[in-house]
Amino acid sequence: MTLYTCECGNTMEIGKATIVLRDKKWVTKEALCECGLYMDSKPTDGMPSLKRTEPTLSMKRDKLWEGATEKIRSKSE
Repeated sequence: MTLYTCECGNTMEIGKATIVLRDKKWVTKEALCECGLYMDSKPTDGMPSLKRTEPTLSMKRDKLWEGATEKIRSKSE
């Protein structure tokens, strides 16, 4: 869970966050404080890494890349 803090001093722990664009700023929808401002958090581990676990996903991607490189090479010749 991530700890969110507001400028007014309130804090809140949020497990699942939804990022939305509000007033030209990206904020966490669930982190709306009682005072009307959106709370902010400080990341502890940096950016998460996503891992694809289904073998079919990587196979399709490899085949698409092969086809694209062949088409590019044939057009340039």
